[in-house]
Amino acid sequence: MQILITGGAGFVGSNLALTVRQSFPDAEVVCMDNLYRRGSELNVPRLEQAGVQFYRGDVRDANNFPPGPFDYLIECSAEPSVLAGQDGSPDYLFQTNLVGAYHCLEKARQWKSKFIFLSTSRVYPIARLETHPWREEATRFAWEDHGTTGITSRGVAETIDLNGARSLYGYTKLSAEQLIEEYRATYGLQAVVNRCGVIAGPWQFGKVDQGVASLWVLSHYFSRPLSYIGYGGTGKQVRDFLHVDDLCDLLVEQIRDFDQWDGWLGNAAGGLANTASLCELT
Repeated sequence: MQILITGGAGFVGSNLALTVRQSFPDAEVVCMDNLYRRGSELNVPRLEQAGVQFYRGDVRDANNFPPGPFDYLIECSAEPSVLAGQDGSPDYLFQTNLVGAYHCLEKARQWKSKFIFLSTSRVYPIARLETHPWREEATRFAWEDHGTTGITSRGVAETIDLNGARSLYGYTKLSAEQLIEEYRATYGLQAVVNRCGVIAGPWQFGKVDQGVASLWVLSHYFSRPLSYIGYGGTGKQVRDFLHVDDLCDLLVEQIRDFDQWDGWLGNAAGGLANTASLCELT
């Protein structure tokens, strides 16, 4: 079995490669990455030490992929910042997340690869999330169980109305999801789409716009300055946290029993039991 993981030196990609290597010791695992994100280069020795092949490539360039074919193509590459493109050109965001996804789909079509895509909960429209009825508790805001189809006190379901703005980042990921559906219908592509919540865990190099759990913990540990911004400045906004090991276990299950998962599109998140507000994290 040959598996290509794009974005393979990133936080999720590198953890996934190591888990896949352990779960399928006879598989050939190749990680492709352009090392654009600071810190990603630190993962390359970890990968190679575990027997994972590293390939310096960029999903923006269709001619910059390793020579296939591969049985599985797992698309983990992304510009993951919800703020990407807001203060300048969105070109890198669109070229990576949308054009890059197209190039990955084309490779999967040519190679007849099974396709696993990591999407995001950011595909859900911001205004619908913010206007759903809520109450303020001592340490968090909590949604009520009425008002908006697809939102309850437990969180957001895939049935929510997707009309509305969601950030440029969320738009690129939703557009990639829809492109996958077209490839399924047109070419018979076998594919699974995971809409991931807030992922956290070891080897995450968190920053303000991405990786909030690790940023928050490390900033407290090293006494670095932090501030609550938005939503009244109280730090009561809530996120679910999905441990990267649990996500990797899910993806291994999808590889192991792919025919049962083929066609699935759904949330992959920590759930209500694994939520915390920023002030609760503090």
